Amino acid sequence: MTATTIDTATFRALQDSTGTEFVRELVATFLEELPGMLGELSAALDRGDEETFRRTAHSLKSNSLTFGAGALAALARDLELSAGPVVRRERPAALDVLAGEERRVGAALRALAHG
Repeated sequence: MTATTIDTATFRALQDSTGTEFVRELVATFLEELPGMLGELSAALDRGDEETFRRTAHSLKSNSLTFGAGALAALARDLELSAGPVVRRERPAALDVLAGEERRVGAALRALAHG
């Protein structure tokens, strides 16, 4: 699971450059904020707030890339670039896929940070 969910070379490079303990703190913060970001995406769609939706998807993409969570970043990028009618039409499926990847990333990051 970890190898396909998180690019371990990216994760290890982050650890090497910032230290294991700091990466643990970053992971904890990211995982703490992640459910809120997913909730904000859903709420922004419900409100029709495309700007907040794009900004939140962009932040999720950027944060995911920091840890090497490429698939999560790619999903967030796709949402960022297609905010609007396409996302509103496909919202349940798009956010469900994102939530599923979020769970995989969370498990993988916890294992790497504490392993």
